[in-house]
Amino acid sequence: MQVAVVTFDGFNELDSFIASAMINRCRGDGLEAFITTPTPVITSMNGVEVSGQRPMDFLAEADAVLIGSGVRTRDVVADDRLLSTFRLDPSRQLIGAQCSGALVLARLGLLDGMPACTDMKSRPFVEACDITVLDAPFHAEGNIATAGGCLASQYLATWVMTRLVGEDSARGVLDYVAPVGENQETVERALRAVSSGEAALH
Repeated sequence: MQVAVVTFDGFNELDSFIASAMINRCRGDGLEAFITTPTPVITSMNGVEVSGQRPMDFLAEADAVLIGSGVRTRDVVADDRLLSTFRLDPSRQLIGAQCSGALVLARLGLLDGMPACTDMKSRPFVEACDITVLDAPFHAEGNIATAGGCLASQYLATWVMTRLVGEDSARGVLDYVAPVGENQETVERALRAVSSGEAALH
């Protein structure tokens, strides 16, 4: 199983790297994440250059797609050519967005009729798309999820791991990356955020 972590120029390192690093700890369970980019090399909001691992046509074959955020997301959603490369199928793929990545889902029509989570700076732009923004770090309905706040990327990763390889694997990864002495608290907080984010729709 493969996960595309969509990453654009001006990206937020925390969003893309936390999710991909956590998911890649599930390689032994057959789950792997790839930084997926529209150009071979992209530069983060802090000037870090990264070589993409997969091109955008990888999205069509991925089992899950996570759309990261950054300082140029509004340029992304204004670029019809770039948006045309998003070949997504929510009937068979898990599709998630981090912070301003919710703008991409809104532009693609994937948030119609559902609320979303995003960061405070992106909130007015998401609301301008007639999307209700929740004061919560994570929300999911079916195969669509959004997360708000950089460190909420761990919740998107937890959602993908839980759905694709099971809660036990997700627990193992969370326990490994947790701050020493805060293992149980970290594991339970992430699983609680995901379960309550999914339960909110019932």
